[in-house]
Amino acid sequence: MSTQPTSFQTVLDSLLDSKKEFPRRYLSLFSDIGTLELQTLQDIWPRVGLSRKLSLLKELDALADEDTLVSFDEFARSLLADPEPAVRIHALRLLNESDDVKLIQPILTMLKKDTDSDVRAEAAANLGNFVAQGELDEIPEQAYSQVQAGLLESVRGEDKTRVRLHALEALGYSSDEEVVRLIESALNKRDSEWQTSALIAIGRSADERWEEEVLRGLTDEDNRIREAAVQAAGNIGLKSARTILLRLMEEEDDDDVLSATIWSLSQIGGEDVRTYLENLLDQTEEEELVGFLEEALDNLAFTEDLDRFELISFNPDELEDFEDDDEEEK
Repeated sequence: MSTQPTSFQTVLDSLLDSKKEFPRRYLSLFSDIGTLELQTLQDIWPRVGLSRKLSLLKELDALADEDTLVSFDEFARSLLADPEPAVRIHALRLLNESDDVKLIQPILTMLKKDTDSDVRAEAAANLGNFVAQGELDEIPEQAYSQVQAGLLESVRGEDKTRVRLHALEALGYSSDEEVVRLIESALNKRDSEWQTSALIAIGRSADERWEEEVLRGLTDEDNRIREAAVQAAGNIGLKSARTILLRLMEEEDDDDVLSATIWSLSQIGGEDVRTYLENLLDQTEEEELVGFLEEALDNLAFTEDLDRFELISFNPDELEDFEDDDEEEK
C-alpha cells in the first residue's frame, strides 16, 4: 500500500490548529525547507500561537539532536528577527552548529543590539561555535577576528552579567592570550558565577596550563563550580584528576556533578576506571542511569583506543635511535 506524500499546506493547517497536537511526523518537513514552503510558512507564522511556536521549535531542536541528517537552518534564520524574544532564542539554538559565516554578522548584531538580554546571552553562546571553527581555520580569518572582537567587547563591557558570562564561555575555544587574562580575572573574582564560567571556558580550551585551577575546583563547596571543574577535567583529559574523580563517585550527593564525573572519567580513562564503571552498571537498576553508563563505557572504549594509538604512534626512544642513526650516516 503506497502512501501519498504530505502536502505542506497540510502541515501549515496542522500548525494553525491549536486544538490538536502537532503531528511529530511532520517535523522532518521543516528540514532543508524550500523557498516557496518557507514563504508560505512565514505568511501564516503571525497567526500561530506563541506556545505552539515554542513547542514546535523545541521539538525541532530535539529532532536535530537525534538525527544529524536534518537541518533547520533556513527556517531558523528566518526567525532571527521575530518580535518574540523566546522565538529568537530558539532560532539561535537551532543554528548552534551551523558553519555558515553569513550568520556571523546578524548574530553579532543581536549580541550588541537586541533589546532582550536573554537573546543577547544566547547570541554570545552561539558565537562560540564560530570561535571553535576559527581556531581550526575553518572560517576566514577576517570573520574569525570579527567574532573574537565582538565577544571580547561584550566580556569587557557593561552588559548584564549573564551576557558577559556567556561571551567568556564562548571565548574559551580561543588561544588568544587576552582570553587567558580574562579567565584569570574571572577566577580571581569572589563570585561563583564568574568562576563557573571561567572553568567552562577552561574546559573548552583543552589547555593543561589550568591544571591547578581545575583540581582546586573539584573540591569546591559550590555545586556549580564543582560540576564545571569536573567537566573541564574531562574535556582536557586531566589524568591528575582521576583519583579525585573516583573519590567523588563515592562521596558526591549532587546528581548533576555525579553524572559529569562519570562522563569525565570516561574521557580520561586509565587504571580502574573501566572496572569501576562496569561494577556501577551491574549494581544499577534505574533505566536512565543504565543507558548513561553504557554510553560512558562506549566513550571510555574510544578513549582507550585513542590512548593506545598515541602510545604506538609515538615512542620517544625510537625517535632518539632514529636521530642517532641519522647522525652516524652523516
